[in-house]
Amino acid sequence: MPVASAHHGTDALDRLCRGTERVVDREELRVKLAQAARAGVPLRVKLGIDPTAPDLHLGHAVVLRKLRDFQDLGHRVTLVIGDFTGRIGDPTGKSEARRQLSASEVTRNAETYVRQMHKILDASRTEVEFNSRWLAPMPFADVLELASKVTVARLLERDDFHSRYQQGRPIHLHEFFYALMQGYDSVALRADVELGGSDQTFNLMMAREIQRDYGQSPEVAVITPLLVGLDGQQKMSKSVGNTIGIDEPPSAMFGKVMSLPDSLIQTYFVTCTRTPIAEVQELVQGMADGSLNPRDAKLRLGEEIVTLYHDRPTARQAREDFRAVFSAGGVPEDIPEHHWSDGAATVVDLVMALSLAPSRSEARRLVRQGAVEIDGQRLTDPNATVAFSDGSVLRVGKRGFCRLRRDL
Repeated sequence: MPVASAHHGTDALDRLCRGTERVVDREELRVKLAQAARAGVPLRVKLGIDPTAPDLHLGHAVVLRKLRDFQDLGHRVTLVIGDFTGRIGDPTGKSEARRQLSASEVTRNAETYVRQMHKILDASRTEVEFNSRWLAPMPFADVLELASKVTVARLLERDDFHSRYQQGRPIHLHEFFYALMQGYDSVALRADVELGGSDQTFNLMMAREIQRDYGQSPEVAVITPLLVGLDGQQKMSKSVGNTIGIDEPPSAMFGKVMSLPDSLIQTYFVTCTRTPIAEVQELVQGMADGSLNPRDAKLRLGEEIVTLYHDRPTARQAREDFRAVFSAGGVPEDIPEHHWSDGAATVVDLVMALSLAPSRSEARRLVRQGAVEIDGQRLTDPNATVAFSDGSVLRVGKRGFCRLRRDL
């Protein structure tokens, strides 16, 4: 695919900066884009991933969609799987050292990640590199040279390290090397641009410094925001249970979008869809002046998001299913099925086995609140054994559905 021509430079720059938290810096990116267009040589755009959590959700997709923007403009995209750095683990936001992952754990997570990311990226135009290729064979003399590029004082500027140092919590020497190794990834690839979430700002700035020290032009850092999850408070995270997974069934995905707080509608339109900014502004204005019900805006948002990960007809069906469920008390057509070897189980066991609650305590809370039903019958005792037949429908809350199948 040819690089976007120079006369499309402003449009390309606006597209690449859409929904970002920060670009360091925008003028450098404009110059690099113009040079690439004139020379007909694509930029080398990098995203580093430490595969510690293989299930992707819309929070991960924010930066992957930005990577797809670069692809669509003809640039060379490289996904760097941190199979080497992943053995240390990114210390960002951590009050203690992470457990080091085994090589097999990293490889298994990486395979899952790459499979899921192809729902967003064009697989035919995505290069995948493992940073063990250049980090594992690095001679110790080269490690010392890399370590000489930064001072301990500079590393202690990092918020999590600074906090741990002030509190007297241990900081292991190998943790300091994480940012250095990630920065060296950019040197090894001669990256022109690197993407990352706002929690990666320190690492991205470090990469720019290290590239300068190795005589390279510093990469542009395109920093995307951390997406707030369904609870409207914390960043989207599987451990919190506030996610929308990119592999989820259409009806579940649509239902979760409809549960978003109204305050997040604009953010999700900008960062999670391709809806033109002018249309997003019209929607926001309509909600502000009362001419548009936020529920109608979320119906549009749900359809746009489901379309990206499935297709338009499926998204429209999910929208109709939602109307049927909440207007007429029906059950969506497209719900997941789960095979159970026994015809009886406790309510909590069922809810957990079907991943309809993030924890057993949350499952018990939902049951006690009357939010769990089988075939329309409300269940209120978390410890009760429930018999069900082949084809029974379990419903948890407003949007969690699963059809139970008995293995005879």
